[in-house]
Amino acid sequence: MTGAEQFAREFEDAFQQAYLRFHRRDGKRAQMSGASRAVLLHLAHAGPLTVGEAAQHLDRAQSVVSDIVTQLESKALLEREPDPEDRRRTLVWLTPQGFDALDRERQVLSTELLARAGSRMTADERAALVGGLTALIHANEREEP
Repeated sequence: MTGAEQFAREFEDAFQQAYLRFHRRDGKRAQMSGASRAVLLHLAHAGPLTVGEAAQHLDRAQSVVSDIVTQLESKALLEREPDPEDRRRTLVWLTPQGFDALDRERQVLSTELLARAGSRMTADERAALVGGLTALIHANEREEP
């Protein structure tokens, strides 16, 4: 077995253990529905839109998107605001809480569990861990000769 193959096996084992210890455990109640996530993600990428524009972009009925927007608005994740260029139009946009919720939805690992474990590591150990993972990611992006 080559050094690279040995590394791959050891890293895979360590990664499995890390994932099992640090994955998010929010449970179903805390998870966002796929439709809500899709609306938030689309708005985050496209910018403020009307409900009709969002419905067209998402290829959904306007009434369906309107219901989702109303639900997200009630949770303070979205807000409606007048279009500064045309006061007759109302745009939908993410609130700071909406951006935070979207960020949490993207997280695979629990930052709370990682922070707790990281507090028991030295600054050099934390930097080495992140640096090593970053190097691994960059190595994967390089073309083979």
